[in-house]
Amino acid sequence: MPAKRRRWLTLIGLLGPAYLWLLVMGFVPLFIMLYFSFLSDVPLGSREVYLTLENYTRFFSKSFYSKLTLDSLLMGAYTTLGCLIFGYPLAYALAKAVKGRWQAALFLLIIIPFWSNSLVRLYSWIIVLRNDGLLDLALEALGIRTDSGLLFTYPAIIIGLIHAYLPYMVLTIYIALDRIDDSLLDAAASLGARPLRTFTRVVFPLSLSGVISGVILVFIPAIGSFVEPRLLGGPAGTMLGTVIEDQFVQVFNWPLGAALSFILLVIVLAIMGISARVLAPSAGRLSR
Repeated sequence: MPAKRRRWLTLIGLLGPAYLWLLVMGFVPLFIMLYFSFLSDVPLGSREVYLTLENYTRFFSKSFYSKLTLDSLLMGAYTTLGCLIFGYPLAYALAKAVKGRWQAALFLLIIIPFWSNSLVRLYSWIIVLRNDGLLDLALEALGIRTDSGLLFTYPAIIIGLIHAYLPYMVLTIYIALDRIDDSLLDAAASLGARPLRTFTRVVFPLSLSGVISGVILVFIPAIGSFVEPRLLGGPAGTMLGTVIEDQFVQVFNWPLGAALSFILLVIVLAIMGISARVLAPSAGRLSR
């Protein structure tokens, strides 16, 4: 057997199972849901089912869905911004400032959310944010008498989402920062660059790939979240994700739920595509 053909067979043997799994467990269900989005009803029993665009036209004909989509996008943007504000300094400390046992301790604090159930984390926040909760008790202990009442508000949703997705932002930025050679920072300092200029001209441009990866990993799942808005937001937590969940679980209108899901997917892909076109030239200029 020729060596080239043997290499191709080896490559297929190594990559084939992974791509087959991705096809069966990823793309096939996606195409099934796409087919469902064009149906008039769930094809179960003796129901009369036909192909229609009604599920998509309903989205564009009712301002209710447009408002929910905008609210969901803003929720994802606020969550991403919050994760970036809190995550970048923490990632920088892990990569450049903290070493030894303190670094291991910080890593442990970051990955602890991955070890706990999301419902446990959310109910913990309910205890903290509710009236006369831990937050109110802490403020009273400091002599500040207030009724925070953050539970079932929009800020409570953002707090819960930032807590859930902060590790993704920190770890991706940390990987990018850890790859930066410390000799580059020493060279910048020897040339007279102040710490702020070193950060803006050397550190941040070289870590931009990690920042973009973290933004994508946080923004995409955040806009479709439904557990945090439902438990922490109450009446203020009605988002497109909660409506989609209701269509599948409560209303049993799978075609409409599938259509809303694909509309949200197209919007996310469009935002990612536009962002890539805008950020690519900027990233190239910053890296020079």
